Amino acid sequence: MMRAAVITRVLRMAPDMVTLYFEDEECSKASPGQYAMIWIPGGEEIPMSLSTINPGGESSLTVRDVGEATKTLCDMKEGDKVGVRGPFGRGYTVSGDSPLLVAGGTGVASLAPLAEAFVERGVKPTFILGAKTESDLAFRDRLENLLGDSVVLATDDGSCGFEGFSSQCAVKLMDEGSPDIIYTCGPELMMVSVFDEAESRGIPVQASLERYIKCAHGLCGSCAIGPYRVCMDGPVFDSEKLREVREDFGSRKMDPTGKIVGVDH
Repeated sequence: MMRAAVITRVLRMAPDMVTLYFEDEECSKASPGQYAMIWIPGGEEIPMSLSTINPGGESSLTVRDVGEATKTLCDMKEGDKVGVRGPFGRGYTVSGDSPLLVAGGTGVASLAPLAEAFVERGVKPTFILGAKTESDLAFRDRLENLLGDSVVLATDDGSCGFEGFSSQCAVKLMDEGSPDIIYTCGPELMMVSVFDEAESRGIPVQASLERYIKCAHGLCGSCAIGPYRVCMDGPVFDSEKLREVREDFGSRKMDPTGKIVGVDH
């Protein structure tokens, strides 16, 4: 059922990105990688990854201004209200002793709680934090405080850290180190590259996929990929499922009207 949540804090992450904090008992019990359906009063309802999961405390979602709905969220202030449903979907399975987490852009929102879950288990993952430029590196302080020098920064323009895409940095670390599992979230073409490189090396992958989600209950089919519904069978897919949907993964999806379109980022 829809619940009302009050925005308790707003944190500017980048010129076009904010994190909205709120208190919601159900979201505080979520697993890393799950998402919530966020309703904007007077507007539409959209799926958002939970970027903070704090049992008994604040949760958060991290939003980049890319359209009408996300602009409304980015403009919200402390005390504003949103509607919340969820959490929904299958999150990450926490496993491995030397995990590599690969984030591109707002993909860090999904992976930051996973990094915290690993640390709680006594495992310090390597975390590639990638963005277009240094000013876009969201959650940098949070992750560096958590993981120290296990955070590897990557920027497309070379303004900070590794110069190039997160996927290119991941290939470098795959060859230099020995990750026993890879988790990735970000632009789909980046994740496809990470998956293909990991497959060639026999490294299992868990990737958080994005499709157009309307109902969150697997009924409408707008988020279909292969035989699966991303809203319920995902958003996190492991290597076995990624192989099944490889024809569509990184290639095609449905737009809000149901038309098949190409994946372009």
